[in-house]
Amino acid sequence: MAAQRDWFEKDYYAVLGVSKDASDKDITKAYRRLARQYHPDTNPGNKEAEEKFKDISAAYDVVGDASKRAEYDEVRRMGPSAGFGPGGGNMGFDMGGADFGDILGQMFGGRGRRGGASGVGPQRGADIESTLTLSFEEAAHGLTTSIHLTADAVCSSCTGSGARPGTTPKMCSACGGRGSVSNNQGPFAMSSPCRSCGGKGNIIEHPCSTCRGNGIERRPREVNVRIPAGVDNGQRIRLKGRGTPGRNGGPAGDLFVECRVAPHAVFAREGLTLLVRVPVSFTEAVLGATITVPTLSDGEVTLRLKPGTQSGSRHRVKGKGIANSKETGDLIVTVDVAVPTKLNKEEEAAVEALHEVLRSPREKESS
Repeated sequence: MAAQRDWFEKDYYAVLGVSKDASDKDITKAYRRLARQYHPDTNPGNKEAEEKFKDISAAYDVVGDASKRAEYDEVRRMGPSAGFGPGGGNMGFDMGGADFGDILGQMFGGRGRRGGASGVGPQRGADIESTLTLSFEEAAHGLTTSIHLTADAVCSSCTGSGARPGTTPKMCSACGGRGSVSNNQGPFAMSSPCRSCGGKGNIIEHPCSTCRGNGIERRPREVNVRIPAGVDNGQRIRLKGRGTPGRNGGPAGDLFVECRVAPHAVFAREGLTLLVRVPVSFTEAVLGATITVPTLSDGEVTLRLKPGTQSGSRHRVKGKGIANSKETGDLIVTVDVAVPTKLNKEEEAAVEALHEVLRSPREKESS
């Protein structure tokens, strides 16, 4: 009854900051955002953040699973009449020893909530988040690399069976391997998790010493990851099924790799657009010139500047930006007119002669 009472008393949608009709995608997005914010690794020693993280995880464990969410919504819809209001009673109904979780199990395909927290029925593994630092060039061109994690993984000794090597789990005789037992209550046939096997359908007589019968151990592991060309700073790569293993036959979670791109000494970027600043002399700007411009992948290209080019002007070189699988960006060249700080006598005389010929813009405005 405790699980159902918690469901009625706790608004898991509010915990995640979403509406009760939110899509699965929105719920997952909200969970990941809050999990990153309150994760114990991000808030070491912060008990309040730790409790918040537990609440967030508990909420997502329910509303992040389609079948559990359906049960949860039904419990919330039925309200106190379900038999677990503030008094915690069952409204005086004689259920013949079966609790409300058993009834819910029958209503929703034989999967009661009594054992939900302890892993009854298939459970999806948790997602894992990791970061990967890339050089500017690696992010632009893509690469295959590996990341090293310490996380839950299938036990290396028993390969996930939970049984000591050389032995196998034994089918539960009480439930015949189904993980649930039927309990006839007059006209109703209700099912509940098997108490003998805990709803797993089998019994491990000789547990694995490495994982203690769980089939899962926490250990370092290496994961290969393909980073596509054109990834940007903060972009996340999803590796489906590379998270923690599922339990009781459930699917594994996913691995999300956040890319952190190091800055470049010469280039910057805006999406697929590559940015570079190139200095030119005063005479090149005034008279026009053909200059060479660096690119990230193709050496140098030439760029023709028109006479009268202004400092700070931007010039586009088509198709010389960053490419991904769908398109290629452009290279934007910003011209910086270099003003000399020291002149020899010959240069100074030339500039003074030019000054006599060219009028100041301020003089032109006043005339």
